Amino acid sequence: MYVILVYDFGEKRVGKMLKLCRKYLNWIQNSVFEGEISEVKLKELLQKAHVFMDKTEDSIILFKHSSAVYMDKEVIGKERSSTDVFL
Repeated sequence: MYVILVYDFGEKRVGKMLKLCRKYLNWIQNSVFEGEISEVKLKELLQKAHVFMDKTEDSIILFKHSSAVYMDKEVIGKERSSTDVFL
Protein backbone atom coordinates (compact mmCIF):
# COMPACT_ATOMS: atom_id res chain seq x y z
CA MET A 1 0.00 0.00 0.00
CA TYR A 2 1.04 3.61 -0.51
CA VAL A 3 1.08 5.81 2.59
CA ILE A 4 1.53 9.48 3.39
CA LEU A 5 2.34 9.86 7.08
CA VAL A 6 2.22 13.22 8.84
CA TYR A 7 3.12 13.64 12.49
CA ASP A 8 3.17 16.36 15.11
CA PHE A 9 5.22 15.39 18.16
CA GLY A 10 6.50 17.36 21.12
CA GLU A 11 10.00 18.79 20.98
CA LYS A 12 11.46 16.06 23.20
CA ARG A 13 10.06 13.23 21.03
CA VAL A 14 10.16 14.66 17.49
CA GLY A 15 13.73 13.45 16.85
CA LYS A 16 12.82 9.89 17.78
CA MET A 17 9.84 9.93 15.43
CA LEU A 18 11.92 11.36 12.57
CA LYS A 19 14.53 8.63 13.01
CA LEU A 20 11.86 5.92 13.19
CA CYS A 21 10.00 7.08 10.06
CA ARG A 22 13.22 7.28 8.03
CA LYS A 23 13.63 3.52 8.54
CA TYR A 24 10.31 2.78 6.81
CA LEU A 25 9.35 5.65 4.47
CA ASN A 26 10.81 8.44 2.33
CA TRP A 27 11.24 11.84 3.96
CA ILE A 28 9.41 14.52 1.98
CA GLN A 29 9.23 17.57 4.22
CA ASN A 30 9.29 18.44 7.91
CA SER A 31 7.23 15.74 9.64
CA VAL A 32 5.94 14.34 6.31
CA PHE A 33 6.85 10.93 4.87
CA GLU A 34 5.56 8.88 1.96
CA GLY A 35 6.15 5.54 0.31
CA GLU A 36 5.13 1.97 -0.35
CA ILE A 37 4.86 -0.08 2.83
CA SER A 38 3.27 -3.40 3.76
CA GLU A 39 0.51 -3.66 6.38
CA VAL A 40 2.93 -5.55 8.63
CA LYS A 41 5.68 -2.91 8.36
CA LEU A 42 3.19 -0.08 8.93
CA LYS A 43 1.86 -1.83 12.02
CA GLU A 44 5.45 -2.31 13.23
CA LEU A 45 6.22 1.40 12.71
CA LEU A 46 3.10 2.47 14.62
CA GLN A 47 3.77 0.06 17.49
CA LYS A 48 7.30 1.46 17.86
CA ALA A 49 5.94 5.03 17.76
CA HIS A 50 3.40 4.27 20.51
CA VAL A 51 6.28 3.40 22.86
CA PHE A 52 7.42 7.04 23.13
CA MET A 53 4.32 8.87 21.89
CA ASP A 54 2.38 11.05 24.33
CA LYS A 55 -1.22 10.58 23.16
CA THR A 56 -2.33 13.71 25.01
CA GLU A 57 0.06 15.93 22.97
CA ASP A 58 1.26 14.05 19.87
CA SER A 59 -0.52 12.98 16.70
CA ILE A 60 0.02 10.82 13.63
CA ILE A 61 -2.13 11.19 10.52
CA LEU A 62 -2.11 8.50 7.82
CA PHE A 63 -3.37 8.76 4.25
CA LYS A 64 -3.54 5.30 2.67
CA HIS A 65 -4.10 4.12 -0.87
CA SER A 66 -3.70 0.75 -2.52
CA SER A 67 -1.07 2.13 -4.92
CA ALA A 68 0.84 5.32 -5.72
CA VAL A 69 -0.12 4.83 -9.37
CA TYR A 70 -3.52 6.41 -8.75
CA MET A 71 -2.21 9.48 -6.95
CA ASP A 72 -1.00 12.65 -8.60
CA LYS A 73 1.84 14.48 -6.87
CA GLU A 74 2.60 18.10 -7.61
CA VAL A 75 5.47 19.94 -5.95
CA ILE A 76 5.38 23.72 -6.03
CA GLY A 77 8.69 25.26 -5.06
CA LYS A 78 11.77 23.37 -3.94
CA GLU A 79 11.38 19.62 -3.47
CA ARG A 80 13.13 18.67 -0.25
CA SER A 81 13.74 15.02 -0.97
CA SER A 82 13.09 13.35 -4.29
CA THR A 83 11.60 9.87 -4.21
CA ASP A 84 12.62 9.08 -7.79
CA VAL A 85 14.71 5.95 -8.16
CA PHE A 86 17.16 5.59 -11.04
CA LEU A 87 18.20 2.17 -12.24
